[in-house]
Parts: sequence; structure tokens; C-alpha cells
Amino acid sequence: MVRAAAPALGLLLLRLLQLLSLPAARSGRPGDLLYISEYFSQSAQKLSFYSWYGNAKLFRFQVPEDTVLLRWLLQASKGKGPECTSTEITIHFSYGAPPVINPLGTRFPSNATVRPSYNLTMTLSITLQNSTFVNITTPAAGDWFIAAHLPQAAGKIEVKGFSTPCAYIFQPDMFVLRLVDVPVLQPDTPLQQTIASPARPLHVKIFIPEYTATMQFTLRSCVVNSTKACAIRVVLGSIMLPQSFQKTLSCKGTADCSLVLHSPPWEKWLQIMAENLGTANTSVSFVMIASFTACKPGSSNSFLNFYNSLNQNQSTPALGGGRNASTLGMLGNTTLPAVGAANNASDPGTFCLQNQPVIREDLDVASVRFRIINGLSIPVHSEFPTLLLFNLNTGMDSGGTLVVNLLLNETSLSIGNASVFACVSATSPVLTLNITWNCSTAFFQGYPLNVNASSTEATLIIPYPETDNWFLSLQLMCPQGQGECNKAKAKVTVSTYLTPCFDDCGTYGQCSLLRRHGYLYAGCSCKAGWGGWSCTDNTRAQSVGSQNLATLLLTLSNLMFLPAIAVALYRYYLVEASVYTYTMFFSTFYHACDQPGVAVMCIMDYDTLQYCDFLGSVVAIWVTILCMARVKKILKYVLFVLGTLLIAMSLQLDRRGIWNMMGPCLFALIIMIMAWVYHGVKRRHCYPTSWKRWVFYLIPGITLAFVAISVYAFMETNDNYYYTHSIWHILVASSVAFLLPPHDKHKKPWAWSQKLICRYQICKNDREELYAVT
Repeated sequence: MVRAAAPALGLLLLRLLQLLSLPAARSGRPGDLLYISEYFSQSAQKLSFYSWYGNAKLFRFQVPEDTVLLRWLLQASKGKGPECTSTEITIHFSYGAPPVINPLGTRFPSNATVRPSYNLTMTLSITLQNSTFVNITTPAAGDWFIAAHLPQAAGKIEVKGFSTPCAYIFQPDMFVLRLVDVPVLQPDTPLQQTIASPARPLHVKIFIPEYTATMQFTLRSCVVNSTKACAIRVVLGSIMLPQSFQKTLSCKGTADCSLVLHSPPWEKWLQIMAENLGTANTSVSFVMIASFTACKPGSSNSFLNFYNSLNQNQSTPALGGGRNASTLGMLGNTTLPAVGAANNASDPGTFCLQNQPVIREDLDVASVRFRIINGLSIPVHSEFPTLLLFNLNTGMDSGGTLVVNLLLNETSLSIGNASVFACVSATSPVLTLNITWNCSTAFFQGYPLNVNASSTEATLIIPYPETDNWFLSLQLMCPQGQGECNKAKAKVTVSTYLTPCFDDCGTYGQCSLLRRHGYLYAGCSCKAGWGGWSCTDNTRAQSVGSQNLATLLLTLSNLMFLPAIAVALYRYYLVEASVYTYTMFFSTFYHACDQPGVAVMCIMDYDTLQYCDFLGSVVAIWVTILCMARVKKILKYVLFVLGTLLIAMSLQLDRRGIWNMMGPCLFALIIMIMAWVYHGVKRRHCYPTSWKRWVFYLIPGITLAFVAISVYAFMETNDNYYYTHSIWHILVASSVAFLLPPHDKHKKPWAWSQKLICRYQICKNDREELYAVT
């Protein structure tokens, strides 16, 4: 107990020291800001060697608002056994969504856009434990994700219970320091501030309203110790990984400076941090002011028309009588069109974008379809962008894949050389599209798309989209400038949806839904040598011929049970022959269903086939060894039934446990040895008595069985599974044919047919002790 408590106590003290090492909570001077430190932890996880995304352990943290410092304590440890060798742990960080990683260097789908994740490595070599820190100043508020994994898996198939894998443990802890009552900068309202010391930066925030096109931030009347030699740096925005687009404004030697942000994030708080670049004991005073330029959307009565159509089709009367229902329906039909008419009466020259209403339709976990109200085809103009909003801010959408598809209607394109430029971005839309392909907002680099007469379709795949509002901006562009377009229009069909896995991982993949503390995300598990994020990388893929060969090897190798069945029938072992037939049948069709490629045939549920295959294999070993023991028939059949029931129970508890096979084998071997010793003592001779039985049957059978166990336990890998497991089938079936004991000399072969017509005859009473074993 003391030894177990000591590391925990040391770890707790270390965490407390880390909390104390954060900046002071309050200095006690009037006007100082109040800092609050918080601590978040998640349970430690056992790491796995990487072969697909499901092997990475995912951790999700919620960073609160107004956080000025984020510190992660990353702890890793390993076991003490000799199997625990030196290894590296790779840790990935991402904001807003799980990190998109590619440790195996495989290819992504052709239309996927992936940004490398921010990662670091921790080494576990001589020491059993290791820890490190990651500090982030002014982090973005919201979901942060950490994914950790070991290097690439070796591919060896480990038999559970034969070897003890090393336990590599990883645990992240998060410390945050956040401000209370952060000063708020109001639009068009000067805010006087003072930085008393370079060691204490100033934090201010401002709320960005919807439809903000630009934000101008200005610093005025900057003085240092009553002089105008200003030295200050202002950082706008928060840090987001893997990419961060903070804007920096440096004011040196001037009293006034400004910065313009295009398309700042809508309906969010923007963090502003000001730092004094002067020497110690110098105070800086200045005035902050921010102003917005709005981009008004054009009128679109498609949603009102959609709403009115629902009211017109509504036939359910209101409570209290049909008269009230008619009045309510009439009011609804007269009021809403009036609002729509007012909107349509607005001057087209007063807006700078056109909104297209979109309906979000939730289908399943991480499965959403977005429908445009007035149809899939939307008009695209040359004067202003067309804007679509896709709501992915529920917190559970970041675990899927966002797919955006554009299809240009060629007949609607009035100018042949014009192109429709599109940009997909989060937090705010791109309001200024141009041919230079600058698809970016103030703090986000968007994803560009382009369709024209020569290339009418474009697709964008975004794995694990960030939790936020996503926008699609479209505008018609001409090569020689917008004057050439002359108010031209085009129609584009937009198809947008969120799916757990792109294309359901294709033919050679399986889409698996993963869970971490209530958070659901999806990943592709590839097979038949295929790889990649969506199982589209065929660099190491097996050919169809190789897949057919593997299927034939694993299925036809079970036909080696036919000699064992024939021997059992010839020697009147009907129960044993039935067990071998059962094993051969289900092993054949289980491996026919278990194939990763296209050569697959499942006659029933996969889990049922697997259970029956495992059950038949263990029971076949059980009955063979008991048959070799040559115990009395009544005892043998009782052991057959009782052992089969116990084996069925143990397989239900742990199907892949090695003791499910080794336990019955050892128990049956003990019974056989005891029976042989009993026969040997009673006959005063070595049992079995014939040296031919030992040389030509027992020794070859035991050798085949030991070679089969060695191949099964130590030689199987993912690459050679088709060959080694087929060899296992052949060796085990052949050993059975050698190990079955000979028939009774007092009974002719196939004597069971004579017993069927025994009826009222006086049948011979066979006695086990009179059997002669040759």
C-alpha cells in the first residue's frame, strides 16, 4: 500500500506545484484584473501500436472563455517487464475537431484537403516515466483534442495468453488561467487603457456582430511615461492548432496606428492582447477604438414562401373550434407575405451578398444532410457573392467528414469563358472573391473550389470539420475583370452533407463508430492491403487473384479433416467423426466469410460462424485426447458432453483466450496419462504396448500437433496469415488421423451395422479390460 501511494502522492504534489507556478492570481492593487486558475484531468489510457485511427487514444478538453494561458501536463509511463522496450509516443493537438493524422504516410482521397496536425514525441527508454509541458497563450475557447499513439504496429498476430504485451500508459492534464471581468471594447467607443509594466500584458475583448465585412482597429494617443515614443504590440485573435492566424499590430515611435481585418469571425468574441515593449518600470497609456463595416444580405423570400406553403397545407384545426383556426391561418397568410414584400422592395444596390436559406436535416450520428429550400440549383451572380450557411456547431459534428459538391449547369452560363469561384470557410464567409484565388478570412484559410464550362464539377472533402458555422461563398468571375461579365448569371447545383466516413470507406474498408466519454467520431479500418484515410490507397493492395487464392487456401485446407473422419468412421468412433465433420464445415464457411476482399461468402451471421468454428476446434481436440485415453464408454461420453458444455461457456466469456484451448487440452491430457498409467500398471507393461503404435502413429501425430501449435502461436502475422493458418488446418487435421486409437480386435470394422439389427438376440457384453491395443 505504501509503495502504491507514494507515486500518487508525488504526482499530486507535482500538479500542485504546477498550479502554483502559474502567474499570480491577484496583486492586490486597485484596478488589477482577477485571474482564476482551473485544473482538468482525464483518466489514463493504455496506448496501442498504430495501424488505423481507432488505435489512437483521443482526449477531449473544453477550454473556457477568457483563458489567457493553457498548460498541458503530458505524462507517459511503461511497465517493468522485459517485453517493455524503448519506444516513442506521438501526441497530436487540434482545436475544434479531432486531429487528422497520417502516421503511415498513406494517401488521402483525391478531393480531400488535409492540413498537417501539430504534434510532438515523447521517448520512453531507460526511465519508466516521462513528462513534458505544452504552453499556449491566449488559446481559443472551445473544444481541444489530443490524440496519442505508439509507432506503427509490427503486424504479428498475438495469441491472447501466450505473451504479455507491455502496457504503455498516457495521461494528459490541463491547467488554465483565465481572466474575470475582461474589459469590453464597444464599437465606435474609445477605451482608455494603461499597461503598468511589460510583465503584465493587457487583455481586452470585443464582440463581432453578424454580417461584419471589415473591422478597423485603431490605437491612438499612445504615450510612454508622458512622452510619445510609443512601443507597444497588439495581438488580435486566439491561437488555434494546427494553424493559427493571429494578427499583430506593432506601434513603435508613433502615436497612432491601425489594422483592418477582413471577414472577422461572426457572432464571436475577439480577444485582443496588448504588450508593453518598453523597458522595465515604464507604463504605456493609449486609447483603443474599433469600427465595423456591415455587409447587408439581399432579400430572399424563399424561406417565407416555404413557410407559407406549410401553413397552406396545414389541415389540423386549432383547439377551441374551427373558426379560431381559420382566423389564425388567415393571419399567418396575410402577415408573412407582407414582410416578404417589404424585403423585396429594398434597393438592390444596398446589399453586398445574397443569402440562400439552408435546412439542416439530422439523419444519424455524424450524419447530416443540408437542403436548400428553393431547390438544389442556386443562382450565382457576378456583382455580389451568394452565401450558404451550414450549421456544424452542435459539438457532435466534428467527428465526421464534410463533403461539398458543385455542379455547373452549362446551359445557364451566359458567358463561355466565365468561371464560378467558390470558397468554403468556417467562422465567417469570404466576401471578396477574386481570380487571384485568395480564399481566406481574417483568421481562417478557406478551401477554394472552381467550376467552368470545361470542368463542370468540383468536390471538396474535409475530414473532421471544425465545430463552428461553415459558409460557402460563390461568385461568377471573368478572366478580363468583372466588367466583362456585365451582370451575367449562372446556376450551380450544390450538394452538401456530413457523413461518418467518406464513401463508407469504399469496398475494402469498414466504417467504425468510435467513442470517447460520450463523444462519437468515425474512422475507416481497411483490409486486403488497402490503406489511407478512406481506404483509397492501393499501394499495397492485394490483387483479386491473391484474394481468391487466400480464400481457397483457408477453406480447402479444412478438407484435410476428411481422412480423420474416414479413420474415425472405420474404427467405429461415430461421435468423434461427427465432431470432426462439424469442425470442418464451420471452419470452412467461417474463413469463407472472414475474408477481407471481394471473395467472400457468408451463409449465416459472421459472429455465429466464428463462435461455431472456435467451439468445433476446441471440442475436436477435447474428444480426440479423451478417445486416446481408452476409458470406459459411459465415462467417455459423460466427459464428452460435460466438457463440451464447459467449453461453450468459456468461449462465451472470452472467445480468444488461450486457456479456452489449453485448459481442456491439459485436463484431457491428465485424464489420458492417468488412464495409460492405470492400464500399464494393471498389465505390468508399457502402455500402449506396441512399438509400431509409437513409431508409426503416436510420435508422428504428436510431432504434427506440436508443429501446428508452434505455427499458430508464434509464426502468424497479418501478411502470412493465409499461408500459416492453412498450414495449421492441415497439421491439426493430419495429427488427428494419426492419434486416433485403433479399433477393438474383438469387433469387426463397421460392426455398428450389425448392432442395428440385434433386436432380441443375446448381444455380447464387451469389456474394456479385454481390449488388445496394437
